[in-house]
Amino acid sequence: MTAQREWFEKDYYATLGVPKDATAKDVTRAYRKLARDLHPDANPGDAAAEARFKEVSAAYDVIGDEERRAEYDQVRAMGPVGGSMGGGFGGPGGFSAGFPGGAGFDLGDLFGGLFGGQGGGGHGGRRGADLETRLTLSFVEAVEGVTTSVHLVSDAACSTCGGNGARPGTRPTTCSACAGRGVQADDQGPFSFSRPCGSCGGRGQQVDDPCGACRGSGSERRPREVKVRIPAGVDDGQRIRLKGRGEPGRGGPNGDLFVVVSVEPHARFGRRGDHLTVGVSITYPQAVLGAEVQVPTLDGGTVTLKVPAGTRSGQAFRIRGRGIPAKWGSGDLLATVEVHVPAEPTDAERAAVEALANTMAEGSDEADDATDAS
Repeated sequence: MTAQREWFEKDYYATLGVPKDATAKDVTRAYRKLARDLHPDANPGDAAAEARFKEVSAAYDVIGDEERRAEYDQVRAMGPVGGSMGGGFGGPGGFSAGFPGGAGFDLGDLFGGLFGGQGGGGHGGRRGADLETRLTLSFVEAVEGVTTSVHLVSDAACSTCGGNGARPGTRPTTCSACAGRGVQADDQGPFSFSRPCGSCGGRGQQVDDPCGACRGSGSERRPREVKVRIPAGVDDGQRIRLKGRGEPGRGGPNGDLFVVVSVEPHARFGRRGDHLTVGVSITYPQAVLGAEVQVPTLDGGTVTLKVPAGTRSGQAFRIRGRGIPAKWGSGDLLATVEVHVPAEPTDAERAAVEALANTMAEGSDEADDATDAS
């Protein structure tokens, strides 16, 4: 809940530099550009850029997810009322106020639906912590997408008791102090505050015969392998959210696992947004006279490019649809031609170049003579 408390104070749209009615595509495009510019690998030793990168990533975790974005918009629409309640509604415990005529207003009930049913009006269990891990992909895997696994060591549901904390063959019992609600009321005149139950710690259940492996905690620290499907076109620094694959909750939902993608560079291809880039070497005669050259593609094939006569070295050509897959289609392949100059020309090449130089010099002298005559 710590992150969601910040929703009242932080404008994630402003962090990403997009309007509130931005489309999902616009949000993703803005995030990718900022993540690429601010990534720690591109700004070594720059603490400010690293902090900004984390802010951008946190913002995208929320408004880059359709479900969480809807919740965020609802919370922001309520204004500062939620923030003024402090920690009352965000976890175990809550706040309610009585009004003339016996009417009551329970903020725990109001926010419970938004925050996973953890308000004061329901069960007081704690949500599991979010986890983050890094996954390194090859350039091709990032472009084409891949299903793989990440390995991490974290708290997980106890393999002996299944996560309930009780010795095998027994079960937890409903807490008699809070009747399973996980919270206890503390009436103070017209106001009623709720706090986590002191007997069960907010879980709503108590373990009379604890599991010997986890000592009643319901969790144990062990290596885990988590499968993750990486979508095609994922970019360096992008975060993939795996809902419920974080640390186990204590009477509440599990946390989420965030996979941060690192993409290895390719020996020949580069990336510019959803476009692939590649360099193509051509000869001087091909640049002068024009030619058809073969341009390599990422899948190992080639595509024919017609280089027009008079092409300059460094000129780029667009080959449509041969770039990176995207929701709207595919990007393009941007081929930049470079005129090859032999470092050690053969005798035949040297003779040909010298003849060309003489021809060009004669042409230049003739042009000068014509100018003088005029």
